[in-house]
Amino acid sequence: MKPLVSIIMGSTSDLPIMEKACKLLDEMQVPFEVNALSAHRTPDAVEEFARTAKDRGIKVIIAGAGMAAALPGVIAASTTLPVIGVPIKGMLDGLDAMLSIIQMPPGIPVATVGINGAQNAAILAVEMMALSDATLAQRLAVYKGGLRAKIEKANKDLADVKYEFKTN
Repeated sequence: MKPLVSIIMGSTSDLPIMEKACKLLDEMQVPFEVNALSAHRTPDAVEEFARTAKDRGIKVIIAGAGMAAALPGVIAASTTLPVIGVPIKGMLDGLDAMLSIIQMPPGIPVATVGINGAQNAAILAVEMMALSDATLAQRLAVYKGGLRAKIEKANKDLADVKYEFKTN
């Protein structure tokens, strides 16, 4: 099995956040790899990874990073693959990481999800790949239908919650 998505994090301390992407990709039956690479501590390895990812069959890269959050941008600078950045909450409640990831120069885009939004990053990666994979598109439709069903059930359950001045 060859990976289609690569999940990269600056440090294994980011794994509790990034594992949400792992779980979603696993649920969608999308082969993926997970690695720790640092834009600051292992810059040569990051560049090599980014340059060779497409040749290895990777379709989308999800890169999580906190604080200075250079990792997604450094990867995007060295590949033509789509890169999805996940700002990791740390200093300044993750605002520093988010701003670092979204403020990319022209020509080096990084799609960015919310702070600690690894699950949404995985869903976005699946949506991208589902454009050319009907089986994956069907799995995604079932997943999203399940989300809808959860909210519909929650709304029905709210009807049983009673308050003196509640009108529905």
